[in-house]
Amino acid sequence: MTQHPTGTPMVRHTVLIVDDSLTVRMDLHEAFEADGFVSILCATGAEARAAFAEAHFDVAVLDVLLPDADGVELLRELRAHPGREGTVTVLLSSEAEIADRLHGLRTGADEYVGKPYDAGYVVARARQLLGEDPSRADDRTTVLVIDDSMTFREQLRELLEPEGYAVITANSGEEGLRTAADRRPQAVIVDGIMPGIDGATVIRRLRLDPALRDIPCLLMTAADDYATEVQMLEAGADAFVRKQQDLAVVLAKLAAVLRTSAAQLPIEVTGSLHGPGKVLTVTADRQRLSALGDALREDGYDVVATGNGSDALDLLAAQPVDCIVLSLDSSGVDARETCRRIKEVPQIGDTPVIMIGDHDDALLDCLAAGADDYVRSADGPETLRAHVRGQIRRKQSLDESRRIREELMRRELDAAGERAARQLAETRAALVEELEWRNRELEAFSGSVSHDLRGPLQIISSFAETMLDEDEEPLSSQARHRVQRIHAAAERMADLVESLLILARASRGDLRRQRFDLTATTWQVIREVEARDPGRDVRFTVAEGMTADGDEGLVRVILENLINNAFKFTRKIEKPVIEISWSGPEENPRYSISDNGAGFPAGKAIELFRPFARLHSADDFPGTGIGLTTVHRAVERHGGEIHAEGEDGNGATFWFTLPPARR
Repeated sequence: MTQHPTGTPMVRHTVLIVDDSLTVRMDLHEAFEADGFVSILCATGAEARAAFAEAHFDVAVLDVLLPDADGVELLRELRAHPGREGTVTVLLSSEAEIADRLHGLRTGADEYVGKPYDAGYVVARARQLLGEDPSRADDRTTVLVIDDSMTFREQLRELLEPEGYAVITANSGEEGLRTAADRRPQAVIVDGIMPGIDGATVIRRLRLDPALRDIPCLLMTAADDYATEVQMLEAGADAFVRKQQDLAVVLAKLAAVLRTSAAQLPIEVTGSLHGPGKVLTVTADRQRLSALGDALREDGYDVVATGNGSDALDLLAAQPVDCIVLSLDSSGVDARETCRRIKEVPQIGDTPVIMIGDHDDALLDCLAAGADDYVRSADGPETLRAHVRGQIRRKQSLDESRRIREELMRRELDAAGERAARQLAETRAALVEELEWRNRELEAFSGSVSHDLRGPLQIISSFAETMLDEDEEPLSSQARHRVQRIHAAAERMADLVESLLILARASRGDLRRQRFDLTATTWQVIREVEARDPGRDVRFTVAEGMTADGDEGLVRVILENLINNAFKFTRKIEKPVIEISWSGPEENPRYSISDNGAGFPAGKAIELFRPFARLHSADDFPGTGIGLTTVHRAVERHGGEIHAEGEDGNGATFWFTLPPARR
């Protein structure tokens, strides 16, 4: 763990480099160390195995051919070490056969790089596989300085770092483009005149890269003429500074371009045109295959070469590439067929395909086969590299546009979801308000029923009883029958009103929950039921130690209705038995009330809990049809469930639960 000058911690990753070539080891060592890695160097398999057991490292670069070991076997051993399963692993090999590459990838390698390799590609790919953004190691704004003069690079570092900037440097335009792709700086300062590609070309290429095109660019030059300034600005520079000016101008203009840099959608751009890229070349001509590799490696690409289409498809299934270059041989039929097969495969078919031929006549046939571009071999390697860059840029632009559309669609879906949730909440609130109003109306109605209906019913019942008991003016038999029917109807109406009032009370009001002795309450209810019909002999069995967490008044209503129900439906049984018990965990048991009475038709259980539902004749078993509905409401008020099982003529069992209140 190291620290920036600001004091912010920065993790330094460690890389294990295993290669028997001292030149390769030192080349990779210098490249990784320059990028901030700590390196561990091993020349043999034995040294590598010792490092597996003892050293800490985040990345392993393994040569496939070692004097005392096979790199693929070393990879397998590394993956088997506890804690090493996620180590980023790159295989490095001079083996050109696709079968060797596939073997390494299928064994578990994250990347397979062929020799000759580009050290910058290996380092950048390792960074990419680590899944980090090194430019965000602290909160400072990162500035990339590209200049071939070490003296001027250090002058700018000394100028910028005291002002709170994090500075990274590159000594050429090509290195600067790769560094920008790897580090994603917030600003670039580039010299106008450099060996290789100049500053204006660097800026133009940045502007063509979907991942880097919005980075503010400050161009510096020693030229003093107006035409040069116009040329640089037209190349895409955001600001122009002459080296003859005071360096304080650099600070001012840098602050200005950062202040006005374009805001972007928060969409991660996964690939850069100048980042670590992989190109697959396909041709049966070994000489042309070698020439294509040499030409493309100049742009820093990792080139995978194969001689036939089948091997190309096998590789693409195991490892994606950024571009495919197919060379036409003799008739060109095989190359066009390979192109068709590639384009038919989902996902792989989106990879740009460039075909190379000797004549313009083949262009239309190649495009018809699905190729994205065509290059004449006589146009030279620079033209091929330009076409490869163009196709990769076009693919990345399409991917970025797709990501932006998907992000905008996701945002719209999120907004639509929020609107729907808001509307649902408003509708629910309105329904709750209406329900509360309905409940108040129901309470008012219940009070009206209690006060206004009970009185008239009592009067009707009283006058009927008086008429039936009158001795001075006895009723005729027909009149007596009619008055008896009036009296019975009034009594039934009174029972119905009382049942409706009990149902209303079970459906509203606050629950006063507490833990109580359910066994004792059950025996109290049984005694009351027996007292209403003392002539009956029913054997009751009640489990000992039953408790319940609930509103004792409402639970008593449940028991009264269920026990009374069982008592009623065992009326015609010679030896009636009613059993009340519980089962399951004590904190949330299931209670049951069983009888050996009349039961009910199989499959009709759900109808029992509907208001006024009857599965038996009222003459055989009188009742209001409200009792079980009241039980259902009371159980639901407690958050529990109730269900029944029975068989016609073979009794019934009612189960219910009373879950404890959530604390």
